[in-house]
Amino acid sequence: MPLTRRSLLGSLAVLGVAVPGLTACGATGKAAAGADDAVTGTSDGPEDGAFPVTIAHKFGETTLTEQPTRIVCVGLKDQDDLLALGIVPVGASTWLELGQGGVIGPWAEAALDGRPAPQALETADGIAFEAVAGLAPDLVLALYAGLTAEDYEKLSAIAPVVAAPEGFVDYGIPWDVEAEVVGRAVGRPARMAELVAASKQAVADAAAAHPAFAGRTALVATPYEGIYVYGEQDPRTRLLTSLGFVLPDGFAEALGDTGNTFGGTISDERADLLDVDALVCFADAGDQQQQIETAVFRRFAVAREERVVWLRSADAATDPFSFLTVLSLPYLLENFVDRVAAAVDGDPATSSEQEG
Repeated sequence: MPLTRRSLLGSLAVLGVAVPGLTACGATGKAAAGADDAVTGTSDGPEDGAFPVTIAHKFGETTLTEQPTRIVCVGLKDQDDLLALGIVPVGASTWLELGQGGVIGPWAEAALDGRPAPQALETADGIAFEAVAGLAPDLVLALYAGLTAEDYEKLSAIAPVVAAPEGFVDYGIPWDVEAEVVGRAVGRPARMAELVAASKQAVADAAAAHPAFAGRTALVATPYEGIYVYGEQDPRTRLLTSLGFVLPDGFAEALGDTGNTFGGTISDERADLLDVDALVCFADAGDQQQQIETAVFRRFAVAREERVVWLRSADAATDPFSFLTVLSLPYLLENFVDRVAAAVDGDPATSSEQEG
């Protein structure tokens, strides 16, 4: 499992603080003279009546008066939503060890359509404010992010900022809400609604094709300071429940709250919660897998009956399962759902490992 994912987990415990009343300025058009060569959006104009638009988020409201043309993505996967609309941002944050430009997954490469990838913005030390400013954006997207009030104020001094709506923990915005917000921000809400509907239908079709998922228990876990499990607001967990799975009884209490969280570490005393019908684990073969198997649940049927879907660094499903977007979902479903089906079919002889 890439270090970038493990490093990210350590920063997710602190929730963002909403600061009402902060409103960014409206977008003012293209960047200063001389920067137009870096504009990588399409020539498609906004939909009728799309602007001006005011978008509410956890720090207040942001009003955009015209279609932005230079967009920087501070959110870790917001670029996918732009690419789904044919728009390439000028900058995007690094997260997983993706291929082209470090910020474009294989599911998104065709959407570049021969255009250069966005400038990669390193995130190891937090938001690269100077790099963001250097790209002269007229919009900053910070949806799949852990934005603080201070971060928002600094970014707002550079350009209008659209953050995640209220009601979601950091990194907890659902993929469809994320997409819809991006569609509004760039003036293409109707087109994005079509894309969201198509992706939701793909998930519904996958659920219908696998009725054995309905009502079965599932969790997503990874070795991190013990065994870290993803909570109800994590997009990965939401995908499993969209496919028909449910979380095990007592899961919320085991995390020490109502379950309205991104995730947390399961104590050894509650390791029985991992004995689910399908356990999806981010863990490479070797020490990481052994940490889970030996220290926690080798004694449970979930391991004995081969009900674990191991997502390793090189697996085709690993990155898109974390990078859940309107663009990555079809690619993920193709490389993931059959493996989950093999885990819950009651036959240990069927493999949930990636083929090839």
